[in-house]
Amino acid sequence: MTQEVTFSRFARELNVHLDKISYNEMVPPIEYDDDGNEIPYKPPSLAIGPSYIYRLLQPYLSIRFMDQFKAVMPLAVYLVLFQLFILGQSITDASIITAGLVAVIVGLMLFMEGLKVGLMPFGESLGVSLPAKASLATVLIVVFLLGIGVTFAEPAIGALQTAGSLVDVTKAPYLYTLLTTWSDTLVLVVGVGVGLAAALGTIRFIYGWSLKPLIYLTLAPVLLISLYMAQDPELAKVLGLAFDCGAVTTGPVTVPLVLSLGIGIAHAAGKGGDSLSGFGIVTLASLFPIVAVMILALYVSSTESAESIIAASQAVSISASELQWYESTPGVEIVGGIRAIVPLVIFLLLVMLVLLREPIKNPKIIFFGIVLCVLGMIVFNLGLSYGLSKLGGQSGGLVPGAFTQLDSVQNSPLYFLALGLFIALAFAWILGFGATLAEPALNALGMTVESLTNGSFKKQTLMYAVSLGVGCGIAIGVAKIIFSIPIAYLLIPGYTIAIGLTIISHEEFVNIAWDSAGVTTGPVTVPLVLAMGLGFGNAIGAIEGFGILSMASIGPIIAVLSTGVYIRWKIAKRYARDEEQQDETKIVGAPLV
Repeated sequence: MTQEVTFSRFARELNVHLDKISYNEMVPPIEYDDDGNEIPYKPPSLAIGPSYIYRLLQPYLSIRFMDQFKAVMPLAVYLVLFQLFILGQSITDASIITAGLVAVIVGLMLFMEGLKVGLMPFGESLGVSLPAKASLATVLIVVFLLGIGVTFAEPAIGALQTAGSLVDVTKAPYLYTLLTTWSDTLVLVVGVGVGLAAALGTIRFIYGWSLKPLIYLTLAPVLLISLYMAQDPELAKVLGLAFDCGAVTTGPVTVPLVLSLGIGIAHAAGKGGDSLSGFGIVTLASLFPIVAVMILALYVSSTESAESIIAASQAVSISASELQWYESTPGVEIVGGIRAIVPLVIFLLLVMLVLLREPIKNPKIIFFGIVLCVLGMIVFNLGLSYGLSKLGGQSGGLVPGAFTQLDSVQNSPLYFLALGLFIALAFAWILGFGATLAEPALNALGMTVESLTNGSFKKQTLMYAVSLGVGCGIAIGVAKIIFSIPIAYLLIPGYTIAIGLTIISHEEFVNIAWDSAGVTTGPVTVPLVLAMGLGFGNAIGAIEGFGILSMASIGPIIAVLSTGVYIRWKIAKRYARDEEQQDETKIVGAPLV
């Protein structure tokens, strides 16, 4: 119940318990020099103690920490509980793994904050200034080089290089040499693939091309080269790595930077009005690296024999004790963190200052963000080595004990064959489904899709379709390792189904479906699943444990396209029913003659 009061009473109430302070009491007295001139007042430096700094930063840091905590800890807790209660095995090096997981959380927190403060402003500035001050050819060259730079800066790309130590050179020599001797070249060709995809995606933004023909033209060489490599027993072992590289590239650095640059260029060219213009570049950035890695594998096989690779690896292993400080932990993580960020920053600075002659806005803030990026990458790399990869490899190495004999698992097999296989596949499915459903990027994509499709494609529908696809994909990938199924037997039919669904699907659902595979492969999921697959493969004596990520990428494409076809069928059926009812109403209401 409200009560009306007069303004005079309201003003009187405001002055109750009001202390009046004179302005003269709030400022220091004026001082004069010997000549009678007023001396300008210089306030003393503000002194803030550690307790005040903590009180200022604690709310902000706690939110950022919890964002990464929610992404990492549910997966870690799931693996630990599964290992303790389903497999009955204790956690080896639990304290080291815990410290590594904390390092992953802190590293990701610092890295993502530095990305927003330091690197993202570069992408936005380039997207606005580059088209106005440079020709299209120059723009495409810058975008191409940027694609290479962001690939090296991806946190998950380090997981590929650490995977080399888990591959048996005698079983897969070409795979081993690509991950060890050729590891830097491998990342470079993946970056070249991303760069070409970014350049083509930029042209598509400008001219408004459909994504469908680009998918067909890109998948044609992917499938043809896959068929050729599948005929060679040694090259066939590289196929899983090639397709997994496509999943690794679309992470928290590549997608925001390249996408913001491409959309900025499209808007500057007056072609960015389409609500779905931002979709598609993630798809191309996933497919082009696959072709690039395949071509590199073909080149390596033509220059080196399997026997020479095995002999060279044995010679290296003899002298492995003479490693430099930067070739062993923690030096390799520190150097890796610096190499991932600093060259990219130098390139962006050269483009801004030399090519565009644009001043750097807020240089101190951007420098602070870059320092956070480098520090975060170093801490994340350390956590990756001691936490995520160690836990994933340990869990993956123990799960086969559910259905087969393992020296590391007492009383194995723990269950009879059918139940043990079911437990192993269910473990993989739940891991994929839960990890994907918890991805912040998927939640953001779901809200965007629901808005752009005017509610016809609900956020929850997309999230569950993608998570279901990833869960099934990872389970199929684990089955591929258990039963030694050639990866070509799974990928070629999978992409064939995806192409068929693409042909009959509407453009907007094609854009959403093919890009949805990119949001499932974050900096936490990739190293965890990769380490799990390699540990699983080593435990059962498989030749290689790659291919799980590639199946986790094709799964959501098929799931989302199928959901899109179903949604359009439901809409068409509803429209047909409404028209039928309208026709019946007209007939009933027609006058009798």
